[in-house]
Amino acid sequence: MKMLMLICVFSLVGAGTAFAAETGTSIAIGKEHQHKAVAKTALELPNDVARFLYDSGYQFAYPEDGVRGIYVTGNSAGGERFSNLIELINTTDLNAMVIDIKEDHGHLTYRPEEDSPFYPISKNYIHDPEQLMKTLEENEVYPIARIVVFKDSVLAEQQPELSFLDGGKIWKNGRGEAFVNPFLKEVWDYNIAIAEEAVKLGFQEIQFDYVRFPEGFERRDDVLQYSVGEYEGGDGDHVQSRVAAVTDFVSYAKERLEKYDVDVSVDIFGYSATITEAPGIGQNFSKIANEVDVISSMIYPSHWTPYFGIDKPDLFPYELTREYAKVENGILAQLDNPPVSRPWIQDFTASWLGSGNYQPYGKEEVEDQIRALNEQGINEFLLWNATNRYTAGVDYKQ
Repeated sequence: MKMLMLICVFSLVGAGTAFAAETGTSIAIGKEHQHKAVAKTALELPNDVARFLYDSGYQFAYPEDGVRGIYVTGNSAGGERFSNLIELINTTDLNAMVIDIKEDHGHLTYRPEEDSPFYPISKNYIHDPEQLMKTLEENEVYPIARIVVFKDSVLAEQQPELSFLDGGKIWKNGRGEAFVNPFLKEVWDYNIAIAEEAVKLGFQEIQFDYVRFPEGFERRDDVLQYSVGEYEGGDGDHVQSRVAAVTDFVSYAKERLEKYDVDVSVDIFGYSATITEAPGIGQNFSKIANEVDVISSMIYPSHWTPYFGIDKPDLFPYELTREYAKVENGILAQLDNPPVSRPWIQDFTASWLGSGNYQPYGKEEVEDQIRALNEQGINEFLLWNATNRYTAGVDYKQ
């Protein structure tokens, strides 16, 4: 793997000095990087003294007419399907990939150096990350690293004190998934350190997913055992404590990654834009949007109950997407510095909804969602299909 360098250029009155060091972060499951002490000295300097420049060695440009991307698992990025996905992008108006770097269970999707603190949690899905980045560069594919944050069975099982306990055992949801605790800064640092590794690979944007408490947490917060860290006390409002923790993580991550000059995006439930805040999971759309470069609402029609006066949303992708976009636009218009809106849209069939409640999704249904966004002034989007099989023949640039 090529050597990557963080260059810190210091501008001092009457003198100019250059200093180079590789940064590192102490995390919960492993040893510290060798150069932590040196990097810490640099990072503690005031912003008006230290200016950080980072060069990954790759040349990626943000698409001039906006990001139109697809989701890619680690298995797909490192397997035979990757060439088909590259061909899809090269033969359409798609231009970006959101690639798993820390996946839904908590594993890194590639093998770092053996002395890396993340080596024990890594899988060899992406066999050659350097070649992956070269291929993306050669094909002018804008690379976004997806990092699943607080849904993390691996870290929870290794360090239960960072998770939620139920009778002394790690609590898991109905799908057998464990979460780690958004109140704890140690968990924040762990995920941001992984984000830094993704930047060093060459990714131009960090997309944080599962930036929330477990679904339905408001029914469990008085039952489960967990630490609230620095959020102890306050006015005793558990909802606001959760909102504060989630928002503070996003703000902290954005600040920590600022020196790399990469964009920071967050995936968020679409319905959180339609209410003041999602009380159980701690997501406040306005507060999170105020802290990021890009906000990616997950607005798959299949994932809505009757909403916007639409009884069966999966059957009406255009109408559902249009009504959501109107609401989101209204919220973002109230922010002084709104982020780019780049929703996740549906390119899969939700047959689990049962007969009469779903329809096969193909060219027309995908285009309906894109058209609805475009008509509301939203020109960026991401396509979700968990198996990475995307509909052929779609006009992505309407």
